[in-house]
Amino acid sequence: MKKGIKIAIAATLVFILTAGGLFVSANGLDDLKLRYYFLLQYLNDQDREIGDLEEQNINVAELSRIEIAQLLNGGPPKDGIPSVDNPEFDTATTTSYGDDHTVIGIVINGEAKAYPYGVMNWHEIVNDRLGGVNITVSYCPLCDTILAFERGESTFGVSGKLYQSCLVMFDRTDDTLYSQPWGMGIIGPQVNHNLKKIPAVKTTLGAWLEQHPDSLILSTDTGYNRNYTRYPYGSYYTNDQLIFPVRDQEARKLHPKEIVSYIWQANDETPHNQFAGHSHQFVHSEIKELGSKKVEFGDRTVTATWDQNLDTVIVRDEQGNMITSSTAFAFVYPAFFDNPDAAK
Repeated sequence: MKKGIKIAIAATLVFILTAGGLFVSANGLDDLKLRYYFLLQYLNDQDREIGDLEEQNINVAELSRIEIAQLLNGGPPKDGIPSVDNPEFDTATTTSYGDDHTVIGIVINGEAKAYPYGVMNWHEIVNDRLGGVNITVSYCPLCDTILAFERGESTFGVSGKLYQSCLVMFDRTDDTLYSQPWGMGIIGPQVNHNLKKIPAVKTTLGAWLEQHPDSLILSTDTGYNRNYTRYPYGSYYTNDQLIFPVRDQEARKLHPKEIVSYIWQANDETPHNQFAGHSHQFVHSEIKELGSKKVEFGDRTVTATWDQNLDTVIVRDEQGNMITSSTAFAFVYPAFFDNPDAAK
C-alpha cells in the first residue's frame, strides 16, 4: 500500500475514533491516543534510527545486542519527542510546581537539582551539567524508569523506538541506540557499552527541598509549547494495561504498574537479547512495611531501606554509599532481567 494511501487511512481512522471527543474526558482522549499509537507510524518517518546507522556503513544485524524485530515504532519519529538541551532552572521560590509534585533528584559534588515529572513526561531526556559533570537525565513515562548518567561531550535524544515498551535513547555523536532500563548500547558502534550511571531519586519536590533547600528545579521554560501541568497519558500510570508487547510477563506476580526499584550491574558477557550480570528488585510496598532488607548483590551485601523523608527506596552498600537504582513499573523487571527475583 502506498504511503499516501496509508496516511489517508490513518487520518480517517483518527478522525472517526476522536469524533466524539466532546463527550470524552481529557483522560479518555489520552488513553485513546495511546491505544492507537500504531496509526501514528504512518504519519511519521520511522526509518531514520536505523537509516542513520546504515549511512555509516554499519551492519545493524551484526552490531546488535537485541532482536531487531523487537525494536518497535513508538509513534513519534527520531527527535519527535524533543530532548531539553539548554535547560533553564527555577529556585524553590520561583518554581511553578508545588511540594507534592514528583521529581527526579540528583546531587553531584554538592550541587543539587530536581527534574519535575511534569516536564520529563513530555521530553523524557534532559542534557545538563551538574557539579561540573556533563550529565543526561532520562525518564520513560511508559515504564516509570529513571536513568541519569555521564554523557561526556555528547548529547542524547529520544529515538522514537521502544524495546520491551521502554525508552530507546540515541547518542548524537554516532547514533548508537541505547536501552534506557539497561543503560547499555543495543545497536550501533557502541553496542554493549555500559553508560556510567549516577544515583537519582524519585521523590516529591517538597521532600527534596527539605534536604536540599538550595536545589535548582528544572523550569517549564523549555522553548517548546507544552502543557506541563497535564499528565499526557490518561489513566496509564495506574491501569493494568500495557500498550506495547512485553515479554516474560508470566514471571510477574504483581500488578503491572506496582512500583518497584531495581539495581543492576552488567558483566562482560554479551548474550543475544538478554542482560548478563547481577540484578535485584525491591517492591516498594514490601520495603515500606519491613523498613529495610539486605540482599547479596554480586560479591557484596547491599541494603534497601525505606526512606521516610523521601518516601522511596534507597539502596546502599556496606560502607553507606548510595547504589544506583531505578524505580519501575513491575512489568519492567522480568522483561529486562533474567532473575528469580522477577517473580517476587
